[in-house]
Amino acid sequence: MNKILIVGVLVVLIVGLMVFLSGKNSELPEGSYDNFAICLTEKGLKMYGTEWCSHCKNQKEIFGNSFQYIDYIDCDKRRSECLSAGIRGYPTWVFNGQQYSGEQNLKTLSELTGCDINQ
Repeated sequence: MNKILIVGVLVVLIVGLMVFLSGKNSELPEGSYDNFAICLTEKGLKMYGTEWCSHCKNQKEIFGNSFQYIDYIDCDKRRSECLSAGIRGYPTWVFNGQQYSGEQNLKTLSELTGCDINQ
């Protein structure tokens, strides 16, 4: 009897976790960061990455459809540009000649550039 109860509780927890994770990015309406992303690009911020990089995918998901406005350099397609910029890992954000490696949260990008997240 105890085994059945434990299995039942585990199933409920796993299903609940799956539901929670599947709705994680649905809190934001599509395009909700358009003006913020445009501002980042206008200020000269660039993101270097690749399509196969899981951290790059995570970074793109934060912006949702608004990522289309980010100045993004795909290092598989524009290898020489990435080599010239000294990119050694993905993603790498570059602003005012300074490199910021790894995933960056929106608050950090806002503080670097002066762009308002809620524009």
